[in-house]
Amino acid sequence: MQIIRLTAVPSPKLSVMLAGQNCQIAVYQKTTGVYLDLAMNNVPVKSGILCRDRVRLIRYPYLGFVGDLSFFDTQGVTDPAYAGFGARYQLVYLEASDLS
Repeated sequence: MQIIRLTAVPSPKLSVMLAGQNCQIAVYQKTTGVYLDLAMNNVPVKSGILCRDRVRLIRYPYLGFVGDLSFFDTQGVTDPAYAGFGARYQLVYLEASDLS
């Protein structure tokens, strides 16, 4: 398990290596919640994923992404909001070994 650092801004974008995968992640706040887009080597894997507390975001191995992503509320069980990124709400990469 690896914490992916987010800044408390409405639409953080970052590039990060996860298990040897060159990933680009965009997280954005809308009126209906927080959403995430994931790309590998600038090729979209999954887009417009509604982020919920402790719910796996990628889920399907056939998409080619090894592992999964999830948000965790460190102070309760509410869905993420950008004001708490990097503090209350942590984006976590779950390695393949974490999922078995």
